[in-house]
Amino acid sequence: MSDIEQFRQETRAWLEENCPVAMREPVRGFDDLYNGGRNPEIDHPDQKVWCDRMAQRGWTVPHWPKEYGGGGLDKDELKVLREEMRRITARSPLDSFGISMLGPALLHFGTEEQKLEHLPRIVRGEIRWCQGYSEPNAGSDLASLATRADDQGDHYLINGQKVWTSYADKSDWIFCLVRTDNSGSKHEGISFVLFDMDQPGVEARPIKLISGSSPFCETFFDNARAEKKNLIGEEGNGWTIAKYLLTHEREMISSFGAPPKKSVGQLAVESFGADASGRLANSILRPTIAQYQLDTLAFGATMARVGDEAKAGQGLGAASSIFKYYGTELNKRRNELNLAVGGEFALGWEGEAYRDGAISRDWLRSKGNSIEGGTSEVQLNIVAKRVLGLPDA
Repeated sequence: MSDIEQFRQETRAWLEENCPVAMREPVRGFDDLYNGGRNPEIDHPDQKVWCDRMAQRGWTVPHWPKEYGGGGLDKDELKVLREEMRRITARSPLDSFGISMLGPALLHFGTEEQKLEHLPRIVRGEIRWCQGYSEPNAGSDLASLATRADDQGDHYLINGQKVWTSYADKSDWIFCLVRTDNSGSKHEGISFVLFDMDQPGVEARPIKLISGSSPFCETFFDNARAEKKNLIGEEGNGWTIAKYLLTHEREMISSFGAPPKKSVGQLAVESFGADASGRLANSILRPTIAQYQLDTLAFGATMARVGDEAKAGQGLGAASSIFKYYGTELNKRRNELNLAVGGEFALGWEGEAYRDGAISRDWLRSKGNSIEGGTSEVQLNIVAKRVLGLPDA
């Protein structure tokens, strides 16, 4: 038996024994994901049980180095683990901006002390992180940010405002872009700092979205304290780190384009039935759904190919803009089709019969996909310049 087959057998046996039955059910939405933190929101007690068991093996972040709490798995072992989790429909044990965004930046730019302090706590789900990037006057033009960090010797005092700070009201720490110098160009003088949200001078106010949910916040800093030991990289070099982290954020957001457990085609057959040849009875929707599902399969295959080609831990670079753009557009198309397939059921806004308006609320929420993490227009500009090498207009 090869080493990888031995690993598969051991992994399969461990997952069967340790993954709770409740954690093999499909996730019902963002609110059903386990995010960890000092005061985690727990919908089911097995969420934390599953996270703790996986974290003990480093499998909440299986590809991170073992010295920082990760699993230390190589590419082939990681593929096996994911395949075996899919086989039993096991949920991801931990959904975290610390894993998807901050962790890769710390691995690349952090000091050894910073890695040892923060990465193991991310792996164990002990700290929930939020991202302090966008500001009221610095959205797509992020480098125009004005939140400042005033040097106080061994720490900074942070003053300013961030907006669209996802789950800031529920997070323990923030990774934040601040201005430490105004003397150069707008891309210079930006620094990347980490600090605790649970302190005087930090206020997060939820913003209610058109979908009815409030995942975003506006966040205010009034002499909030950030220790200099938590400055990542050199002072004034935050823009380099910010760009690197954004490639990982775009990669994360692009996953919205991945197909759900039950395809749109399956839902359509349940709603409209099939004809004598087994095709969807609704001939008007049939070609539209078929094209969407073909595009989804092509997107997934391309993501898998490029992921295999990318060096472990290095991210996708400018290619992440391709995936962010196309993944979010696919998600919008899927939600449009869900409306068409759902008929009257899709129009309900509240009540158990309509699953509290899940279809219509998800459709409304999907409209923000092409804005958050950099608008689709910004992504196309990046693709034109950095992937295709086209000249400026």
